[in-house]
Amino acid sequence: MSVKAHIPPNDRKVFMITVGILTMSDKGSKGEREDLSGKEIERMIKELPSEVKAYEVIPDEVSVIKAKLIEYADVKKLDLILTTGGTGVTPRDVTPEATKAVIERELPGMSEAMRAESLKKTPNAMISRAVCGIRKESLIINLPGSPRAVRENLAVVMPALVHAVEKIKGSPSECAAP
Repeated sequence: MSVKAHIPPNDRKVFMITVGILTMSDKGSKGEREDLSGKEIERMIKELPSEVKAYEVIPDEVSVIKAKLIEYADVKKLDLILTTGGTGVTPRDVTPEATKAVIERELPGMSEAMRAESLKKTPNAMISRAVCGIRKESLIINLPGSPRAVRENLAVVMPALVHAVEKIKGSPSECAAP
């Protein structure tokens, strides 16, 4: 699946988006399961002017997730942090709680767009609790935990990622098309 991302016009500097990938998986963090969803994110994100600077598989623990999101945003200063896993309704699905605890501004349109598109494929999209938001100058996007759901959901927001990161970083360029 190829997704056309919005790339800035030629008169604007194209920058490399620094990316962090966090997979929430108790089994994956213990080496008991291969992380196919994180690898799918890594594959897809290559379509953007981007570079993956951090990639980890961590357990489904609010404190661990919060600490990693803060590290990726505040210390590593990554432009885009993509998480996978922990967005459902099982007792161990705590990624949205951890994300809400660290973001400063929520971007509900991205979450809503992903759920709306997913609903066209499965009614289970209604139980996704994925959150998208901003911490400092980092865009954080929660994605579901399966490779297929990652593909479908990331494809929805990919066209807006470059522009979103530019604006979060304070780009003075106009958003309206001439």
